[in-house]
Amino acid sequence: MSAPASAEAERFAFTPENRAEADAEIAKYPDGRQASAVLSLLDLAQRQSGGWLPRAAIEHVAAILGMPFIRAYEVATFYSMFNLNPVGEHLVQLCRTTPCWLRGSDEVRDACKKALGVGIGETTPDGKFTLVEVECLGGCVNAPVVQINDDFYEDLTGARMSEILLALMRGEDVPPGPQIKRLHSAPIGGLTTLAGTAEAEKA
Repeated sequence: MSAPASAEAERFAFTPENRAEADAEIAKYPDGRQASAVLSLLDLAQRQSGGWLPRAAIEHVAAILGMPFIRAYEVATFYSMFNLNPVGEHLVQLCRTTPCWLRGSDEVRDACKKALGVGIGETTPDGKFTLVEVECLGGCVNAPVVQINDDFYEDLTGARMSEILLALMRGEDVPPGPQIKRLHSAPIGGLTTLAGTAEAEKA
């Protein structure tokens, strides 16, 4: 079940602030090459629309860039980060590719379905969460990985995933990144080389 589309989806125009940002993006490209800003403007339009791109938003972006609607639509349908249907306030994207699967993404997926009470491709009745599966999120060293809106949560277990979702339901902020004690993508067991101090190495 998708979140309901509003009447606002039938018309779209950038807010003054977003139009200024769009113009700044377009100005980065030479005259006659303004269509190169299509990704940036589609992203801006999606954020203004609440996380998805109604047809009116794509038409608006195409008109600003002086490009045919179909060309802008081709970009919107090619990249998985663009949503052509309404999504929840929290878009939960589960990585389903091999590294995450080997490290337990099935458990993470099942935890999401249980905590949210929805299946893959569905939105909770309150419109707060949409659950989808995606291809590689690029955090294979820290698998399994889930992206929620702009944040990446790594080194997950089913139990930790449930805790994250419950915290978001309560309106709490959850720090993104590794959910275990490691620095970024450093080895889980700590340093394996260059672990000593310069003074110790000289001794």
